Amino acid sequence: MAFTAVIFDFDGLIIDSETPLFEIWQEIYAEHGATLALEDWQHALGTQGGFDPYADLGGRCGRAVTRDRWRDWVSREHWRRCETQPLLPGVAERLAEARTMGLKIALASSSEAAWVRPWLERHALLGAFDALCTRDDVTAVKPAPDLFLLAARRLGVPAASCLVFEDSPNGLRAAKAAGMWAVAVPNVLTRPLVFPPHDLALESLASHTLAALRDALEGQAAPRN
Repeated sequence: MAFTAVIFDFDGLIIDSETPLFEIWQEIYAEHGATLALEDWQHALGTQGGFDPYADLGGRCGRAVTRDRWRDWVSREHWRRCETQPLLPGVAERLAEARTMGLKIALASSSEAAWVRPWLERHALLGAFDALCTRDDVTAVKPAPDLFLLAARRLGVPAASCLVFEDSPNGLRAAKAAGMWAVAVPNVLTRPLVFPPHDLALESLASHTLAALRDALEGQAAPRN
């Protein structure tokens, strides 16, 4: 078998929490007479600290945009808008299939556990994972490989036997740096982006079974970082 464990990203892969946040910041930029483009925002996807909208917007409008003014509202509004986000297509099916196949299952997210765990509970997925790894557990988040390497250690499997599902360029870079199989699953927001090297690309998690992915990878060389 090409892989014995599967590792899922969270934001943008399990629920589309990325589009609401991008839209919130587009609205804030518009209030200041500026425009936020995806090519600027993409550096924030799948990581932490990749893009500072406060500093960027302040530079564009020529006046300070204070975090104290916006931080709490952005957080509350992000939660509110994500409440209506369903599981993305194929998530439940792939998790169930992985369990049936006897695969180890982990989640590796650059977000905090305080963000990830409530959504997993809301969608009755908290018990679906053998290991949860978040930014609270590592020094460096994606595109560094630390989260994925930690997930492999917690699952007790070699990194090279892990299949990673990721929706962002930063996540794919992290998976390949960890020496794992990297499968790109772009969402509405990330689909226009240029993705770094990866092993396979899917329209969604609903488009291929894990068995089909295993067959597709069987003839390929083992992943290397």
